[in-house]
Amino acid sequence: MNADATRDVPAPGSQKSAQDPTGTSSADLLSRRSVQVALGAILPLCLLAAWQVLSSTGTFSFVQLPPPAAVATAGLDLIARGELWTHIGISVQRVLLGFVAGGALGIVLGSAVGLSRFAHAVSAPLIGAFRAVPSLAWVPLLLLWIGIGEDSKVTLIAIGAFFPVYTTVASSLRHVDVQLVEAARTFGYSGLRLLLTVQLPAVVPSVFSGLRLALAQAWLFLVAAELLASSMGLGYLLTDSQNNGRTDRLLLAIILLAVLGKVTDALLGLVEKRALKRWTA
Repeated sequence: MNADATRDVPAPGSQKSAQDPTGTSSADLLSRRSVQVALGAILPLCLLAAWQVLSSTGTFSFVQLPPPAAVATAGLDLIARGELWTHIGISVQRVLLGFVAGGALGIVLGSAVGLSRFAHAVSAPLIGAFRAVPSLAWVPLLLLWIGIGEDSKVTLIAIGAFFPVYTTVASSLRHVDVQLVEAARTFGYSGLRLLLTVQLPAVVPSVFSGLRLALAQAWLFLVAAELLASSMGLGYLLTDSQNNGRTDRLLLAIILLAVLGKVTDALLGLVEKRALKRWTA
């Protein structure tokens, strides 16, 4: 009877083959880049199909929702005029300058607040209050202080990029392993050397999480920044299209903002992977 029972139990290898004849688990399948790209394209394609149906069946008028082909035609028209690349270039420049300035300041102040109880007690309440101020509330003040040039636009974007980096850096540094810091101090590390070689590398994942949030905020603040008497940029194209009733160009600007935001986030993600390999290896 025991021998029969033993024969009825399938071997581990045969059981796996019966459950998964290909020998590939779902986790392995989802880890493939091609599969990730295909799955990520499902919702955009469904949205594009729904957009085409709604615009072609008369659910929305042309002014309310022009078809995708009309939006593509508007983009080609702007390219033919030489305007589209100018709008994209100036917006990318503003975002990158503001992101770098705001991110660098966020790392510096976040490090000070995260490592010093005195700095935290003095500055954290005020910075926390400023973080709640909406982006458009800064516009009239920046116009009065800096004027309508590029400096005011980049400053507004930098304000948006500053707070996510500051918050994540300050919070993560307060939770660095105390034993790790004490061990480094026994080897003579202190001050800036301790920060750059031990404390910041220990919180690299949190720092990059803050940087990616800051980059998203920079693109959000871009539209508000380009309300400051701007004549170029995707934010300007967005508001100008609204004022002139060009819904096709308005949708084009929204799509370009989404695509550029995703591309820059993906590039920052590649930098994050390299940094994690270097600092956490």
